[in-house]
Amino acid sequence: MSDRSRMSRWVWLAAVAVVVCGWGAAPWVSADEGMWTYDNPPLRLLAEQYGFQPDAAWLEHVRLASVRVGSGGSGSFVSPDGLILTNHHVGLGQIQKLSTRERDLVRDGFYARTRAEELKCPDQEVRVLESMENVTARVLGAVPAGVTGAEAMKARRSEIARLEKEGHAATGLDCTVISLYHGGEYWLYRYRKYTDVRLVFCPEQQAAFFGGDADNFTYPRHDLDLTIFRVYDAGRPLQVKHYLKWNAAGAAAGELVFVSGHPARTNRLYTLAQLELQRDVLLPRRIATLKRTLGVLRAYAARGPEEARQALGGIFGAENSLKSSIGEYEGMLNRSLLDRKAAEETEFRNRIDANPEWAKAFGGAWPAIAATTQLQRAHIAALEFQSLGGYRSRLSSTALTLVQYAAEIGKPDAERLEGFHDADLETLRFRLLSRAPIYPALEEVLLADFLLQAREELGAADAFVQALLDGGEPTEVAHRLIEGTGLADPKIRQQLLEGGAAAVDASDDPLIVLARRVAPILRERRQWQEANITSIEVAASEKIGQARFAVYGKNAYPDATGTLRLSYGTVAGYPMNGTQAPPLTTFHGLYDRALGFGLKPPYDLPARFLERKDKVQMETPLNFVSTCDIIGGNSGSPVINRAGELVGLVFDGNIESLPGRFVFDMTANRTVSVHAAGMIHALRVLYDAGPLADEIEGIAAGAR
Repeated sequence: MSDRSRMSRWVWLAAVAVVVCGWGAAPWVSADEGMWTYDNPPLRLLAEQYGFQPDAAWLEHVRLASVRVGSGGSGSFVSPDGLILTNHHVGLGQIQKLSTRERDLVRDGFYARTRAEELKCPDQEVRVLESMENVTARVLGAVPAGVTGAEAMKARRSEIARLEKEGHAATGLDCTVISLYHGGEYWLYRYRKYTDVRLVFCPEQQAAFFGGDADNFTYPRHDLDLTIFRVYDAGRPLQVKHYLKWNAAGAAAGELVFVSGHPARTNRLYTLAQLELQRDVLLPRRIATLKRTLGVLRAYAARGPEEARQALGGIFGAENSLKSSIGEYEGMLNRSLLDRKAAEETEFRNRIDANPEWAKAFGGAWPAIAATTQLQRAHIAALEFQSLGGYRSRLSSTALTLVQYAAEIGKPDAERLEGFHDADLETLRFRLLSRAPIYPALEEVLLADFLLQAREELGAADAFVQALLDGGEPTEVAHRLIEGTGLADPKIRQQLLEGGAAAVDASDDPLIVLARRVAPILRERRQWQEANITSIEVAASEKIGQARFAVYGKNAYPDATGTLRLSYGTVAGYPMNGTQAPPLTTFHGLYDRALGFGLKPPYDLPARFLERKDKVQMETPLNFVSTCDIIGGNSGSPVINRAGELVGLVFDGNIESLPGRFVFDMTANRTVSVHAAGMIHALRVLYDAGPLADEIEGIAAGAR
């Protein structure tokens, strides 16, 4: 039987299973749980639990009003003239890039009183999901009968690249094939992309991130974590049909609400072996690296005020990731979590084993994945050091990207490294040519630590380490590389990009020379990983995805993949520290908390909050919590009521939500959001931004 025929048979079996098992959710899905794709919203669950079913028009409107901001945040259109609402911490990178030593927008905030004053971001992208198409049959059917391993993965990737290229040619949209249910389904997502994005408003970081890292991932909270951008098209504000109308009252306790955003990644459908790898190896290593990087950044920031400004974004990101990772790790150490996952897997596999045909088709998937996790344990350091500086050094990672681009661009699309397919190139070039400032001294200390860590973990005799250091010491090598490179200049990067292989091969830039030296080693290691781990894991995960459909139908939601999802829940407090956390907080609570700590950092307030205290209506809601299911990447997502109106802005989860990457527990897992009433009140009373508030609320819209 061909793979295409087998796939069709499993689709049929899944359909039969739906009829037999009924349309209830999969057994592990609890109330209010799930990050649902827009092709498969939980309509029956909503009707049963809340007596409400959004219709097709509601879903389309919310989908088209939702945006992906940059490479890892969410947002929404909130005016017909292209205003986008997101979080301050989502926009922080752009705010910092627009800042200078003399004009620190992160510290002081910003408000463009006219459209002429709006600041164009150096490298911000915004995407809207325009349409989706199920392409599972084409992707799985592209693998010839009998082909397995790396060759099967190559065939899949070839078909995916073809689908993305065809989609772009037919529509002009950015097209990306998304794997859902770990390969159980493949969907072609078509995005409209905008790159002329301008800063309209942001508060001071002290207002947006009140309480600092101490209060991060906690509740009650009192943060004004918002930023407003405007999207332009052909030099004019984008005219938007689908935007969210503002509900001035905001979210109310007990109200049904929805979150539409881009959750980055969950691992709730992982096998037990994969979860144990996270607990034993991946999370501890991630935590150690984040602590290390944070120490380097803090030491650099201690050099002086300008160095502190330069390192601020990196420190924020590292602190945020560290606290999140520690919470995930502590959740994994809770035996009840793994016991629950083990019970779910046992129940699932027992159903598979009870059906001889299913057992033959799917039974080998779990042992195959377990074998790959053992290989990952044995080779973890080499697997993790597959970049040049990684996220730590922009200059060194740019050098490697330029070298890889020159090598890959001449190959057939299907044979290129991931990230260099035709569908990726426009965004890749846009980011490579960003005019955002680069700070060489900061780059140097971060690169030096990367080189030192590589030597410590891989050993001085490792081929990659030898290519990196070439007999030198990490600090001196980093100094020589950063001092000698010209890659901080966008014109140099453009010359290398446009000059292709000839320009890259002829370059004597020290970072390019280094990248040329390490690129073949990294390619060889990636090929080993794909042949021995990735291809086997992908094929086994596809089988488990198909098995899930065969047993449960499509009544479970897929793991988060950074793509648009819809979740739902109610505005509700929860038991906390022997008492009860309230569903909403107010401006009164903000001032009370600040004064309780003597207005000392991180509980100090911007001057305007103290100067205008008498004008603030203290009872106005500022933050609130809901049972909506979210994860990192949902930051900036709109919170929406039944009428499709915006009632809040997601900015965090509480500390109890951190194990939510692996399992959802509605008892205390909460989404933390900024309240719509609090945002408008702050704009009008604290920031003299009445015209902007008018535009958002639809009062004389477009007058600014």
